[in-house]
Amino acid sequence: MKDLTKGHVGRVILSFAMPLVIANLLQQGYNFVDRLIVGNYLGKEALAAVGASFPVIYTLIAFAIGIGSGATVVISQFFGAKKFNEVQKTVSTIFIYLFITSIGLTILSVSFSDQIFNVLNVEETVHVMAKQYFNIYMFGIVAFFGFNGIASVLRGMGDSLTPLLFMFIAFISNIILDILFITVFNWGVAGAAWATVIAHFIPFLLGAFFLTRRHQLISFRIGELKFDKGIFGKIIKIGLPTAFQQTFIALGLTALIRIVNNFDTTVLAAYTIAGQIDSMAGMPALNLSSALSAFVGQNIGAQKFDRIRNGYWATLVMAWLMSIIVMVVVFIWGDMLIGIFNKDLDVVVYGTQYLKIVSSFYLVFSTMFITHGLLRGAGDTLIPMFISIVSLWLVRIPFAIYLSEIYGVIGIWWAIPIGWSIGLVLSQTYFFWGRWKTKSIVIRN
Repeated sequence: MKDLTKGHVGRVILSFAMPLVIANLLQQGYNFVDRLIVGNYLGKEALAAVGASFPVIYTLIAFAIGIGSGATVVISQFFGAKKFNEVQKTVSTIFIYLFITSIGLTILSVSFSDQIFNVLNVEETVHVMAKQYFNIYMFGIVAFFGFNGIASVLRGMGDSLTPLLFMFIAFISNIILDILFITVFNWGVAGAAWATVIAHFIPFLLGAFFLTRRHQLISFRIGELKFDKGIFGKIIKIGLPTAFQQTFIALGLTALIRIVNNFDTTVLAAYTIAGQIDSMAGMPALNLSSALSAFVGQNIGAQKFDRIRNGYWATLVMAWLMSIIVMVVVFIWGDMLIGIFNKDLDVVVYGTQYLKIVSSFYLVFSTMFITHGLLRGAGDTLIPMFISIVSLWLVRIPFAIYLSEIYGVIGIWWAIPIGWSIGLVLSQTYFFWGRWKTKSIVIRN
């Protein structure tokens, strides 16, 4: 594990954040490639179908992945204490949990996919393709969960390079398979789904082989996996706030899709493209936030509050610089970025409109998330969860409904930065109050 209590704060945080940025960009690359090829070869209806499926998939997996994130913390603590037998028990427990959950989710989601897209008010032509993409994609969830479990295990023991390597192999495989299945075999949106499913299985199988045959401490043999209720309780305790936060955010994104679907397929296609670009644009701030959490966690344990304050402001400056660069790129080349995915003029107009409005508030977005990173690192996970829920469910969604009735599509776009702005006010108020300094979970003898 890297010692973050020493060295120049800016360089330490940036060096820790860079592998996270690369790994998350590769993971986002799955969706990016799917939408890029689908939008250019299959048209805006197919692109809208993929876009309508993603929030539903995210909603179904968010809680399970949130709980799984707690395993990383438990593993890192046992590993640091040299309790390797407990590490193995934790690995066994989290994989049994993820396997059972993934099978249950697959059966339920495929059984009710028709009803899900009816609730979302998806147009009939889009509905058929969205259901097809969704049903195929869900058969890969067991591999998706499996690889995320393996990555959590390895990162918990301080190994971030191996899962990054597996993710890179999967990313390249996804590109090749997308091109093959869509442009050569002409499988349509089903081809995009199958490409992603296979690309999920590749890192999962590589990771399972690595843990079983190459890792010195961990065994991944099916017959040796055992569920430990006590350890699972520890995982739940740590992962539950994140699980609830991720679930409410996912449900909020699904609710926004329902609002967007009040308009036509062109708007949904534009929202799909612009949302993908927006997600990738936000990656630096999100990963700097994660790096700051680790930085604060170590330094609050060492009671180095001056170092925490310096690290916070150094991270903010880095996030602001990146946000300004991204904002300038979007304002100058926003229409070109949208056009890469789909050439339909109305799609480009709506998508560019979204990007220009939302990117104008990237400084607000980055400041809010960097502050949340500090709070989580201090052990104050409930407040970021509360702020995220309020800014999304009590601000963004109501404003999206209200403003879209008055101003049309542009009202949905404006609701996004309005939600961020309220979230920033709440997070900064709590930060300057300083109560987070008392939330350390370090136990001293």
